[in-house]
Amino acid sequence: QVQLRESGGGLVQDGGSLRLSCAASGRSFSTYAMGWFRQAPGKEREFVARITWNGGRSYYADSVKGRFTISRDSAKNTAYLQMNGLKPEDTAVYYCAADYNSGDRTSPREYAYWGQGTQVTVSS
Repeated sequence: QVQLRESGGGLVQDGGSLRLSCAASGRSFSTYAMGWFRQAPGKEREFVARITWNGGRSYYADSVKGRFTISRDSAKNTAYLQMNGLKPEDTAVYYCAADYNSGDRTSPREYAYWGQGTQVTVSS
């Protein structure tokens, strides 16, 4: 079992920045990949970013590429999502997730463990 808890959400103005954190506990942090997803009201949950178990590779949705950066700190059992240049369309609940698969996994169904989510609101 893996337990995940997000933090760092909030209200920010258009063009602002936030850093989300995802603290993991349970199984060894270095054995699973981490992903970030988001879900806006009335929309499906969508892929944002993913980082492999060792941090060697990362993947991004086209909508956030160049603005968001995913990272992980094994010493702190924590994954991060640095979000710069935020836009109103980035407003959503952001979730972190963990899975044991390799490669580029963008479907929520491929992730076994989820956090409870943190709200990010970008005002125009």
